Amino acid sequence: MGETKDRIAELVREYHQEQTPGPFVPGVSPVQVSGAVLSAEDRLALVSAALDLRIAAGTSSRRFERDFARFIGVRKAHLTNSGSSANLLALSALTSPQLEEQRLRPGDEVVTVAAGFPTTVSPILQNGLVPVFVDVELGTYNTTPERIAAAIGPRTRAIMIAHSLGNPFQAAEVAQLAEDRGLFFIEDNCDGVDSTYRGRRTGSFGDLSTTSFYPAHHIAMGEGGCVLTGNLALARIVESFRDWGRDCWCEPGEDNRCMKRFDQQMGKLPHGYDHKYVFSHVGYNLKATDLQAALGLSQLARIEEFGAARRRNWRRLREGLEGLPGLLLPEATPDSDPSWFGFLITVSPDAPYSRAALVDFLESRRIHTRRFFAGNLTRHPAYSARPHRIAEPLVNSDLITDRTFWIGVYPGLTEEMLDFVIASVREFTTRG
Repeated sequence: MGETKDRIAELVREYHQEQTPGPFVPGVSPVQVSGAVLSAEDRLALVSAALDLRIAAGTSSRRFERDFARFIGVRKAHLTNSGSSANLLALSALTSPQLEEQRLRPGDEVVTVAAGFPTTVSPILQNGLVPVFVDVELGTYNTTPERIAAAIGPRTRAIMIAHSLGNPFQAAEVAQLAEDRGLFFIEDNCDGVDSTYRGRRTGSFGDLSTTSFYPAHHIAMGEGGCVLTGNLALARIVESFRDWGRDCWCEPGEDNRCMKRFDQQMGKLPHGYDHKYVFSHVGYNLKATDLQAALGLSQLARIEEFGAARRRNWRRLREGLEGLPGLLLPEATPDSDPSWFGFLITVSPDAPYSRAALVDFLESRRIHTRRFFAGNLTRHPAYSARPHRIAEPLVNSDLITDRTFWIGVYPGLTEEMLDFVIASVREFTTRG
């Protein structure tokens, strides 16, 4: 069997070499905004897990959780099937009856930003809570502790904010604000893995943090996400919500590790009711598989390489586009070192051209672009009629909706591709 697997591995390596893309042809070859950068080792890791039929969560999942928690700098990580599920779990955990008087209850408020991706906001509504929307700053595209503080009201119980396209918000100050006001703080780090603020990795500041392993993100599992925390009580609640809401902490296939499986009184159940089938939360099944985790472990070994490439590509764009008329270019938050997800561009209101015209020109050259996600979420049909509070005029969020887009910096882009992007933007913005 070992010899057969070795032959398969050799064939996998050969197959991987055959997939090498052809040379870049400007205007013909696509310049993607994002994508997974996969090696022969990644392909082998996935195939090996498939050959062993590791189709449920198991040893690779647990190893990934340990290694990723160590990388971010927290005590516990729980792998999920997506970053969206991670956000749902993180917010849902704060509604647990086990938190007693601290738990979030329907009608409580959660401060968040209007300009971003909906999966930061949807869990607030899905749990019967009220999002309180604040504006962001142009340039960094993040909100500030001052804006958050001004939005806090009598029913505000939590803060849930994402690092915008990998650019950290002032996470240390927000964490301190949350502590001072007795609020929970969830740090959506889905776009910011390997970013740092004040020398500390994002994802380590909140009571809970989340990330995504969708192929567009910093490491890829195909689908996948994670909830992280330094609080062991919260970690246990997250695990329960993720695993059907069950009270038992034994892994699937384990029997009576706690030595109390048939010797507890839980709720109104008979004494000794099988602990594996006692449920303390109204939960979900949001686990990932060892197939995903095997790929994630292989990708995690390259996370700093990927981060260096993202930073290098962002700098090349920033230097190449500096000073062009009509463009507001992005800026890193002071005291931060972003592992950039993308390169945001805002077309100034006084520019002699529109965002749409610039985007159309780039797309005609197969340079792919994306909006800054939803722009102002309060203008979308899914959210405009739902309970919410707008804490301040969303001036910049509206401007972003009309005038902002982003282009890629992911590690799969070459210098030749980036120089073509720069030349194209220069040609458009400086023509008479």
